[in-house]
Amino acid sequence: MKKIVVFASGSGTNAENIIKYFAGTKIANVVSVFTNNATAKVIERAKNHQIPVEIFSKNELLERNILQKIEEIDPDLIVLAGFLLKFPDNIIERYPNKIINIHPALLPNYGGKGMYGMHVHRAIVNNKEKETGISIHYVNEHYDEGGIIFQANVAITDEDTPETVAEKIHELEQKHFPEIIHRILEDSSSKI
Repeated sequence: MKKIVVFASGSGTNAENIIKYFAGTKIANVVSVFTNNATAKVIERAKNHQIPVEIFSKNELLERNILQKIEEIDPDLIVLAGFLLKFPDNIIERYPNKIINIHPALLPNYGGKGMYGMHVHRAIVNNKEKETGISIHYVNEHYDEGGIIFQANVAITDEDTPETVAEKIHELEQKHFPEIIHRILEDSSSKI
């Protein structure tokens, strides 16, 4: 059984969706949730599924503490699901091509520092884009610049608001994120 570690900073709907999805498979389980936000709703969601939660500060992330805790778990995949801090180089170097992120836009557009959540949706609506979507990508040392694994798009109408775009993106995330994680884990199994 493969081990997934999820990092999240907020409500945790994607994290919970991943937890539920893999609870019904024989390929993997979410074994731990890490968060930098002591009041994040993801904590309650994880605990409802008996998933251990690790709460840490930004300083602890940048020092060796978090890397050591991850190494003790020895995960097959690290999934960033609404994690807002820049992921540290020491963890990226230790787990090359084993850390993925989901971004609420079609990268390389609307990526980078400060581009997350409603900031992205507002920019897309303000720029009168005709489509948007999600990007699932590997994490490297730059915000949203790792290799793209998967993208899905959705049309935007003139009536759409940042809030309705957020709903469309959430539907894409809920549908595709667990499936792509499953595929990545299966692909890594076949290479052994």
